[in-house]
Amino acid sequence: MQKPNTVMLENRAKLTITGVRDVDSFDEQNVVAYTDYGQLTIQGSNLSISQLSVESGDLLVEGTISSLLYTDNRPNEGFFKRLFR
Repeated sequence: MQKPNTVMLENRAKLTITGVRDVDSFDEQNVVAYTDYGQLTIQGSNLSISQLSVESGDLLVEGTISSLLYTDNRPNEGFFKRLFR
């Protein structure tokens, strides 16, 4: 069963996403997250992950957000799964 996925962008500065399965990578310009609906790439400047709960699927990204892109590619393992082996 797929988790519901919502994306709420406030003033291009605060992005709230639900239904996140994993975060593969992140830096000040890019955040790559995975949902049941595909890979979500967030681009911008001064990006930071303010909140992440893979258990509940909630992700909060703050900074100047310039684009959101969904693709169908899904990884075998994500950043946090590799980190906490």
